[in-house]
Amino acid sequence: MRADRLLSLLLLLQNRGRMTAPELAAALDVSVRTVYRDIEALGASGVPVTADRGPSGGYRLMAGYRTRLTGLTDTEAGSLFLSGLPGPVRELGLGAVLTTAQLKVQASLPTALAEHSRRVQDRFHLDAPGWFRDAEPVPHLPQVARAVWEQRVLRVRYRRWRGEVLRELRPLGIVLKGGIWYAVAVASGEGDGDDAVRTYRISRLLEAETAEETFDRPTGFDLPAYWEASARRLEAMLRQDVARVRLSPQGQRLLPAKFGTSGEQALDDAGPADEAGWVEVELAVESQPVAVSDLLSLGAETEVLGPPALRKAVIEAVRALAARYPPAV
Repeated sequence: MRADRLLSLLLLLQNRGRMTAPELAAALDVSVRTVYRDIEALGASGVPVTADRGPSGGYRLMAGYRTRLTGLTDTEAGSLFLSGLPGPVRELGLGAVLTTAQLKVQASLPTALAEHSRRVQDRFHLDAPGWFRDAEPVPHLPQVARAVWEQRVLRVRYRRWRGEVLRELRPLGIVLKGGIWYAVAVASGEGDGDDAVRTYRISRLLEAETAEETFDRPTGFDLPAYWEASARRLEAMLRQDVARVRLSPQGQRLLPAKFGTSGEQALDDAGPADEAGWVEVELAVESQPVAVSDLLSLGAETEVLGPPALRKAVIEAVRALAARYPPAV
């Protein structure tokens, strides 16, 4: 690991020029003291590192020096496909690997292309998790990732809403959806049929043991295709009911943010607006308790017209809220 870090430090100085010890420490995710030790180690190995003192000082390579140690390892090459997701890459345990891979690629590029790649990194950033939600703890994520790479069986204890279960998983892939990590695996165990591909939320893994046993991936398995089909099945299963609602102009602006594509579709099919700008739509919703909560999140910008049972449930919820918050005396 230290040899990889020394190479990363060398490539940083080669690609970016003069850098201070704190800048190097932040780039390598180590302490400043570690940077000092690594700089000494580079010098002792014959790398001409120069220290410039003063407010604009820092470390730099002697003019004209360049390393050609830019070949990518298998893991580094694979990590490049995740380069737009720095946070998730760190959760996977590949942060340092990705940094080294990017530096090697930059070092091998012509000067003009290397500068262009740096400008792209400076100007574009992807942050996958949603707003106002802490990331779920996923202590077993690196272990699951290794099992995916090495095609090793995982024996896990998994928390379901009905209780804990033991499962033997053959993990086929990992998916990050809305800031939540999922493992797609062939599962076997009590209550599961053999060779059934299922999705597991990695934060719900209570224990995970990597077995020596390996497995063969199912012929032709396509992770993106599986995930898309699974997501469509889940959405169809959840949104089985249809609500008829009226929406104010503000409610029409809020609906896509609250209901996603089903909200957008409902607005596309909406009837004509009345004089006040309100429209009537048919909206795909989940079960009644969830639908009541979702529709109340629109506040006074919506009125539920039907079906009668849903309208009644919303009225009861509003009455309960009014009773809980009586008018101030």
